Amino acid sequence: MPVCKLDEIGEELVTPKHSTALGRLVTGEQIEVGVLRFKAGEGATEHAHPQEQVLLVLSGRVRMSIGGQVHELGPREVAHMPPNVPHGLAALEDTEVVSAKGIVGGVGHRI
Repeated sequence: MPVCKLDEIGEELVTPKHSTALGRLVTGEQIEVGVLRFKAGEGATEHAHPQEQVLLVLSGRVRMSIGGQVHELGPREVAHMPPNVPHGLAALEDTEVVSAKGIVGGVGHRI
């Protein structure tokens, strides 16, 4: 699948074990990219995983903890989570993000 329309990919709860993110994922051999949505008040509990992750806020605002430090991010701001670093997210407003996560052991966002 070299090209696809994002709206033709089914939405899913991306990491229901840790998060309320609802979104669409494109999975390759080494990376997985998703456009994810959080409603205000939702988010992801603090967790860590072996995959490196980058999160770009498209709209809304989030408060993130990354390695014990707290950051507030808005549109066009980016967070980087190195492998195995604890992190969590709280949506302060309805928020849409792009999340890119490496594939480790055949698994990306679907942890």
